[in-house]
Formats: sequence, C-alpha cells, structure tokens
Amino acid sequence: MDVRPVPRIAGALLFIPAPHVDERGFFCRTFDADVLREAGIDDAAFVQHSLSRSALGVVRGLHVRRGDGEAKLVRCSYGAVFDVVVDLRADSPTYRNWESFELRDDEQASLYVPAGCAHGFQALTDPADVSYGIDRAHDRNSCVIPAQAMAGMHALIVGSELQVFAHSKHGLPLSHGEGCARVLIEFLERRCGRG
Repeated sequence: MDVRPVPRIAGALLFIPAPHVDERGFFCRTFDADVLREAGIDDAAFVQHSLSRSALGVVRGLHVRRGDGEAKLVRCSYGAVFDVVVDLRADSPTYRNWESFELRDDEQASLYVPAGCAHGFQALTDPADVSYGIDRAHDRNSCVIPAQAMAGMHALIVGSELQVFAHSKHGLPLSHGEGCARVLIEFLERRCGRG
C-alpha cells in the first residue's frame, strides 16, 4: 500500500492499495493497521465505521465537528465521488486551504481527513457508497452542516471545483466563487469555535 501526503492539507494522507487483478476481478487491502501506524495514525482510534449510499449528484457536507473535531478515514467502496477537504485548523500551516479528490471503487484509495477539517463529497455515479471510519462516536449536537445551518449558502461541486453559491429565496444562484467560499469557511470557523 502506497501512502501519499496531501500537500495542500497538513496531516491528510491518501492510502493507495495495490489491487491484485485477474479474470475473476480484483482483491486488495483497504485497511492495514501496520501501514496506518507507520504513517503516524492510531489505528485503534477509529471507534465507529459507517456507510452512506448516495444517488447521482447528491452532495453530502461539508461536515465538521465542534471542539476537537473528528478524524476520518474515507473510501468510496462502490461507484465514484468528488471528495473535498477544507482545513479549518487555525494553527495549521495549511489553514483555509482546500483540496479535492476523485475517489473510485476501481482504485479503493482511502483518504485520511485530520480532525478539524471539513469534509464532503458529491456522488458521481448512481449509486455511490462511501465507507467512513471515525475516531469519535457520532454526536448530532456537535456536528455543523452548512447547508442546514447557514441560510442561503450552499457548497456544491461543479465540474472538478468546489463552488459555493448564495441563493435567493427562489433558489436561484446569486453569486459564486472564491468570495463565497471564504464566507463559507468563516461561517464554519465561527460555528466550530475556531474563528
């Protein structure tokens, strides 16, 4: 398994397995405790594993937790997703950076999202299944979901770019781009007690 740092997000890592392919299909390791430990991640910290299934075009996130946040190990187990991570850690050298990835079932790459980063994705296939390992039990009261909490501001993925749209009361886009992305990041920081 190849481990690649994500330069734009300090502490984020991509774990790229080496599938064994033959006429039957393929086999690969999607989790290896020794590889995680060698990368500086406590493999025993993942206390909950979850799976989401999304229809084509569904956007989930950006999600982040208040307080210390939560670390995630994310993999698209079926289909494909456009995945986004935003660094909201004020003490991080990559603070306010964001990075995107296409996670696919034919590659089975896993993305480690450090605690304090916002995470979300858009389904590129119908369906798309995403598997998560998280290092804290789910607590609805500590989650911040901008689409529910920020009136009129939504994060969407357009093509291969994160776009943030302000919507009128009729749902029509008013503006988008880096200015709105900064507003979304500042909103997330305030909601999480980081700004």
